[in-house]
Amino acid sequence: MKFVLFRKYPKPTYTIGDISRGGKFMCDSLEDPVRELVDMNNDNDFDDPGEGKIYGDTAIPCGTYEIVIKDSPHFKREMMYLEDVPGFKFIMIHALTDQTQTLGCIGPGENRVKGKLVNSRYWEAVIKNLVREDEENGIKSYITIKQ
Repeated sequence: MKFVLFRKYPKPTYTIGDISRGGKFMCDSLEDPVRELVDMNNDNDFDDPGEGKIYGDTAIPCGTYEIVIKDSPHFKREMMYLEDVPGFKFIMIHALTDQTQTLGCIGPGENRVKGKLVNSRYWEAVIKNLVREDEENGIKSYITIKQ
């Protein structure tokens, strides 16, 4: 099944969006700021001077990514990872409260405070349960990120 993240409010220090599934709004999202990324030397990393990526402070490129659940050595629990994100590694959908916790990842929750999320653990669990249910039924889960 496909989730859609529509980036609604790109700000200089963070980005707020909507996450939906099957055309139905689920929750808000919080990401790092969107930056223009250009892979000038075709090495697939956006890390070279002038390519635009600031490590730990750049939203991933728009596109469609498979979501898989696997163990995280960092979090010491199962997490939702986005597969094959160009120029980024270890991108997840996980609970967070503000942009300092994103490091390129996507935080689900409710944007009731400017630039922050509440109820993020709840929404992480809801999304993870849907992804797990898909996996148990032999269905791959994807998220499409749009601006």
